[in-house]
Amino acid sequence: MSGPRILLVVGGGIAAYKSCELVRMIRKEGGSVTCVLTEGGSHFVTPMALAALSENPVFTTLWDLKNETEMGHIQLSRQADLVVVCPATADLMAKMAAGIADDLATTLLLATDKPVMAVPAMNVRMWQHPATVRNVQLLRRSGVDVMQPEEGAMACGEFGPGRLPEPLAVWQRISWALGLEPMEVAPLPGEDRAGVLSGFTGAPPAFTSAAEEGSDTLANLSGSMIARGGERAKMVMGPASAHEQPLAGAETEPLLPRKGEARAAPPTDPDALNQTAGPALGNPLSGQPDFEDAAHRPLFGRHVLVTAGPTHEPIDPVRYIANRSSGKQGFAIAAAAARAGARVTLVAGPVHLATPPGVDRVDVETAREMAEAVRQALPADVAIMVAAVADWRTSTVAEEKMKKRGSAPPALLLTENPDILATVATSTQRPSLLIGFAAETQDVIRHAQEKRLRKQADWIVANDVSGDVMGGDANAVHIVRADDVVSLPEMPKEDVARILVERIADALAL
Repeated sequence: MSGPRILLVVGGGIAAYKSCELVRMIRKEGGSVTCVLTEGGSHFVTPMALAALSENPVFTTLWDLKNETEMGHIQLSRQADLVVVCPATADLMAKMAAGIADDLATTLLLATDKPVMAVPAMNVRMWQHPATVRNVQLLRRSGVDVMQPEEGAMACGEFGPGRLPEPLAVWQRISWALGLEPMEVAPLPGEDRAGVLSGFTGAPPAFTSAAEEGSDTLANLSGSMIARGGERAKMVMGPASAHEQPLAGAETEPLLPRKGEARAAPPTDPDALNQTAGPALGNPLSGQPDFEDAAHRPLFGRHVLVTAGPTHEPIDPVRYIANRSSGKQGFAIAAAAARAGARVTLVAGPVHLATPPGVDRVDVETAREMAEAVRQALPADVAIMVAAVADWRTSTVAEEKMKKRGSAPPALLLTENPDILATVATSTQRPSLLIGFAAETQDVIRHAQEKRLRKQADWIVANDVSGDVMGGDANAVHIVRADDVVSLPEMPKEDVARILVERIADALAL
């Protein structure tokens, strides 16, 4: 079989039953699957079921005499194109983060030199527990792509993030990692996917020490848990922490000449000068504070990426899924950043607003187009994700206008859109300062704090949209950071933008 080779580790949890559907889907798309079933997973699905669906033997123990005489766990870890842990329970991810190898699954994860993807599934409180948040951060920094779980009702009766994504979403993520189906989901963290896997040759480079990497010792100890080939894995899957990122937008030559350096071109015909030149008028920019000194342009030399407006997800040639976002707040922030001297890239959804002076604008319509535009705009020193991106889109777009069918409304099958903020947060090109926005209707600050942890953002700017904020000219926001919350009273959106940019400049100057 010439399709992708997937090594699927099935963890213990009620969501393990979905692994059977994932195996069937991979096989249907031309791939091959070898399953490793943990002891906990065997309580929910049987080796017989996985073997029948995958048409391959299922491995369950490290103590198989025949296989281990040939170092079976080493061979398993090297024969796949991608290792997928689904479902990845809190216990299994904790062992992965700590480098524990006490069964077949954790041993081969420690021994593999291939990219690894983990698909979490657990109770909402377990997912939000500081220990799990810390483990997910360590795994991402070590090169493991940890998908965001879905939000919804759980088997335990609680509601929130922690549900296993649907098998279709997992397959789309796998497809993206292996370069099979472009633009089905947001890009996996890393560079251009084309040829990344196939382009690697030779032995995996050695891991560097903590001192060489310049990061904390714990992260580097955990980083050795999966020796998957250093830079290659980082390109495909590897999230990196903010302190590991070089600053994008280093000092560049200014477009305007320095004072006294501008000269006119010499005339080709001396007789053309038939009048005497008048006295020099002096510096035409004199008196303009934006150009007078660096104190008035604190973001000079920085690249600021801003998203703004809604996205439109087509249903048919006439209808689409959208929201009430006007884009005014995002455009105001882009304008304020440009006035502060930054090079600004504004990725704008379908809005009818004038482009702020000095801003490079990229127009998009759908969430997937916005995700791709953001990827191409990186690297950046600061990313401010203001856009109200549609959470879902229809799985297929009707080529013709959908007609009424008597009293029955048409059935729309929805699929999840790329999570642009979470993708940027886990990218190898993660900005030094990543800011997300949260439009809430209740418990604004609490939800924003949870979102900041869940999305791995540095700040979340939250506002209450239960009134007429969306489309209006004023806003009242809460800037939620790791150690504090700054609440701003209602004011014009331009003033909100100015204050936010001032705080961004202060943060970058530290």
